[in-house]
Amino acid sequence: MNKAELISTIAHATGHSKLAVHNALAATFHELTCALTKGERVTLVGFGTFERRHRQARIGVNPQNPTQKLKIPASRVPAFKAGQELKNIVNGKSKLPALSFPRPAKSASKAKKKSGGKSKHKSGKKRR
Repeated sequence: MNKAELISTIAHATGHSKLAVHNALAATFHELTCALTKGERVTLVGFGTFERRHRQARIGVNPQNPTQKLKIPASRVPAFKAGQELKNIVNGKSKLPALSFPRPAKSASKAKKKSGGKSKHKSGKKRR
């Protein structure tokens, strides 16, 4: 699944527009990246933890010329550690819970337009 497919799937599941989902997802990725840049750890309970790790400098081997040694400098790399709930679902030990959240409500003005402003009573009289 790529980003566009993820956005479409979330938009369909939530009933929100693709633009709204795209903006929310972009903001999520932006804030996650900012936190990792600062060296902060981001924990999503049940899903996993994102963190920044330090990789030591080391000597590597050129794969095209195995006799040539390369100096690989130290670096900071993003890392993800899956949470126990995610591991259990992926391994088939537990089931993925169904999504359950309210869909966005339709505005009251649209509901009035659909009814035509007519009384809902059989007699046609307005109640007081």
